Amino acid sequence: MSGRTENGTEENGTETGPETAPEAENGTEARPAAEAIAAEAIAAAADPVAGMAAVLDQFCPMHVRLNATGHITGVGPTLQKLRPDRPMVGQRFLELFELIRPRKVHDMASLLAVAGAKLHLSFRDAPRTGLKGAIVPVEGGAIVNLSFGISLIEAVRDYTLTSTDFAHTDLAIELLYLVEAKSAAMEASRKLNLRLQGAKIAAEEQAYTDTLTGLKNRRAMDHILGRLCPRGVPFALMHLDLDFFKAVNDTLGHAAGDHVLQQVARTMVEETRGQDTIARIGGDEFVLILDNLQSRDALSSIAARLIERLEQPIPFDGKMCRISASIGIVVVPPDAGADPADLLHRADLALYAAKHAGRAQYRFFCAGMSQPGDQPKTAEDGIGPGSDGGRDGGPDGGPDGGPDGGPDGGPDGGPDGGPEAPPAAAASDPPPG
Repeated sequence: MSGRTENGTEENGTETGPETAPEAENGTEARPAAEAIAAEAIAAAADPVAGMAAVLDQFCPMHVRLNATGHITGVGPTLQKLRPDRPMVGQRFLELFELIRPRKVHDMASLLAVAGAKLHLSFRDAPRTGLKGAIVPVEGGAIVNLSFGISLIEAVRDYTLTSTDFAHTDLAIELLYLVEAKSAAMEASRKLNLRLQGAKIAAEEQAYTDTLTGLKNRRAMDHILGRLCPRGVPFALMHLDLDFFKAVNDTLGHAAGDHVLQQVARTMVEETRGQDTIARIGGDEFVLILDNLQSRDALSSIAARLIERLEQPIPFDGKMCRISASIGIVVVPPDAGADPADLLHRADLALYAAKHAGRAQYRFFCAGMSQPGDQPKTAEDGIGPGSDGGRDGGPDGGPDGGPDGGPDGGPDGGPDGGPEAPPAAAASDPPPG
């Protein structure tokens, strides 16, 4: 028989009395909560289809296995690869993924209720890759199979996926091959288009370029005039013809002539602006289109500089080639009705006026100028460079208003109206020393 001590404890060590009542009552309340946690842990650890895990990994490498509480009990290897530093097993499915459609899915019961519907979801953390899926209830849980859908290309890029990350029967493999083939074809097409565009530009440039001098050609001049005239843009047109060029060809050969033409082209480029157009339209004929230039003083200055520089001897193979130039100028006011052919004809008349005045001169077109065929022509080699016929640029050709440019208005430009001055050598030896 057990006895009781003074502090209320039986001899066998069992504590009695009112002090034990609160502890017993707290233990009763804590037991259900602990049992619930233990049950949830057991449920979380239970895999309803554990025996099929290897099969699912092979055929559905992006599947998720869920238990009755909505915890993840297993995932496919490709899906886990998307979050290599964050194990998915043990997490709640709806805490890892955000279900976009269908809406109002907040727990396992409502998730199972949408079985058979297409799921649109994404990861809750970055990168928020979009996914498609379907859920199938099984005993004790469910299986969710996921895919990238139209996000496949971005997923392959972001997660460095390869063909081994997909099932062999997955159409994603074929899609990847198609995308790769399309990318290769698009790149090849892009390179081909660039080559074709470059060839087109080169062909167009060649079609508009004089191959000897690098200047524009007659076709380019026609194109530019055809564009400027309808717009009514003010500009000036110079028709330049080389004097004594034939003598260079005859005495030193065509190689010397080609060299002279190249030097002439360089000089004209240096004496004009970048916005101006210089075209070689014949053997020794050039047209200069001076955009937005109407000042006669400026045009006279350009023409005088051109003539002065072109009269400087051009060395070639130990010889000095001597030429000059005559220039006809047309000022084109802002008139939308200007006709390119008429402008060229006017410039031609002004050029012949300069030639008739003694060469190495420039003339502006005026309405009283006669047809070129009505004026006497001087022989190609009849007047040497440096003719003193005058370069006043007057509309009528002569320094004193006379029609012929000679000091006394004589028909041939000589000092007394008689024959022209004797021809000067178009090519000569360089001075000694």
